[in-house]
Amino acid sequence: MGEAHAYATAIMNRGRTPMEPVDFVPNWADGPRKSKLYRGTDTTPLPDGDYPAHASLQRALDPADTPPDAADPFDLDALGGMLRDSYGVTGRRLGVQANTDLPALPHYRMATWSRGSAAGGGLYPVSVYWVSGASGPLTPGVHHYATSRHSLQRLLTGDVSGRVREALGERAPGPETDQYLVLGVKYWQNAFKYNSFTFHVVSMDVGALLATWRLWARARGMEIEPALWFDEHRLTDLLGVGAEEEGVFAVVPLRWRRDAHRPSAPTATGGTVAVTASDSERSRTVHRFEDVTTMQRVTAGRAADRPAPQDLTAALPLPPDAAGPRVALPEPAPLTADVRSALRSRRSSFGRFDAQQPMTAAELAATLRAAHLGAELGGDTATEPGGPGLTGLYVFVNHVTGIAPGAYRYDPYDPEGPALRGVVDRAGGPFLQRNYFLANYNLEQAGAVLVPVARTHAVLDAVGDRGYRLTNALIGATAQATYTAGSALGLGCGVALGFDNISYAEELGLDARGESALLIMMVGRERPRPADFRYDLA
Repeated sequence: MGEAHAYATAIMNRGRTPMEPVDFVPNWADGPRKSKLYRGTDTTPLPDGDYPAHASLQRALDPADTPPDAADPFDLDALGGMLRDSYGVTGRRLGVQANTDLPALPHYRMATWSRGSAAGGGLYPVSVYWVSGASGPLTPGVHHYATSRHSLQRLLTGDVSGRVREALGERAPGPETDQYLVLGVKYWQNAFKYNSFTFHVVSMDVGALLATWRLWARARGMEIEPALWFDEHRLTDLLGVGAEEEGVFAVVPLRWRRDAHRPSAPTATGGTVAVTASDSERSRTVHRFEDVTTMQRVTAGRAADRPAPQDLTAALPLPPDAAGPRVALPEPAPLTADVRSALRSRRSSFGRFDAQQPMTAAELAATLRAAHLGAELGGDTATEPGGPGLTGLYVFVNHVTGIAPGAYRYDPYDPEGPALRGVVDRAGGPFLQRNYFLANYNLEQAGAVLVPVARTHAVLDAVGDRGYRLTNALIGATAQATYTAGSALGLGCGVALGFDNISYAEELGLDARGESALLIMMVGRERPRPADFRYDLA
């Protein structure tokens, strides 16, 4: 068994066999900053940009059938708006809820700052770099997005976009361009809390951010086509980061609007040109965890390994069992909220669910459809056109009008229309709460609990160890789409990783299908008139 296979197995069993180091305790007082800090760099404020009211979540999930090369281009306003609405700080939240960090929230240093994208533990370890060439509005170079200040920090001056293009290699997705967003992950920003579990969490965080960008852009007629396969060592060298400290997970080429007046800068040539500015680490002691460094090493990508869509066919999820009772779903409730508004009102429910008012079947249908469609990230993550993706969905129905409690498999490809197929014919509330490790969610009060699955080991067999990043990115995208749909519908939502994966496999019969339950997503009504405080910054 390869190392990625072994890590995937350890993750699934961690609820019963803890991962090393079992005695690790986070040192909260010596934790890292919530984002990277480059001291002494030139800073450029970013605009928030306008967002059209017609750019609805419905349109994002059902974009016009426009060829990618005809998509609307980005400009600085659009880039600033997309970054603000995804990873930028948009406000402060202070509400009475069931999460364990509640006593610390009134203190400024431990405050919770709302963002459009979800991230495991609210830690936001993804670093966003903009590699801008001569067609852009700023001096060409490498810029880091400072999330707390909504600004760009210039780390390198000179056009190095050709270096990124070379790292992407042949058959790279996206437009011909000299503008790239590069996504790195600073492991310590998550590992100080989650230690060996970190790689599993952050690879989903990347998918959640990519999904946010994709929803935001597609609602406006723009396109996001990420690349997950490229020569990673070339980009870590360019960014001046150590591969054990920060992995590069994705590159997004941007179609850019050509401006009449552009600044100029020399092309930075030679393989030694690289960022020399470094992140100012707050922690006095930084730990490395063997599982994380191993997974970074074995999943580091090469452009030559980029899979073709047909390479993933053997890893596709199996169709639902036709023997299960069929439950037809109604027309999904419309998702008319614009994507910006949905993202800015998104938050985790944390124990606020209330079963007194059930969800409607139309709301469940809309949530399931969004979760299914949102798992498509495009670019080099795509499977065969018109066919199923790499993920599937189960759902525990607790309190949904017109649908009996129980566990079901969602079938979006049923020839008679999207439907549920019965798997377990009994109420799932006791099972759900019993197999959840924490006390911050009341799962039995949620209207429904969605369970995205993937055939992780089959993906690894099909495309190699980097397939772990692919699988988890798609699961993270599913979570983000579910959050955004819940916000658009006025439903509470929460996503969690702290559950007994083995119990879910036994309950749903996943082992026989080679599937793994990778997270759980709760949706439903919340208690009315909660004690809450919200201060918007954007």
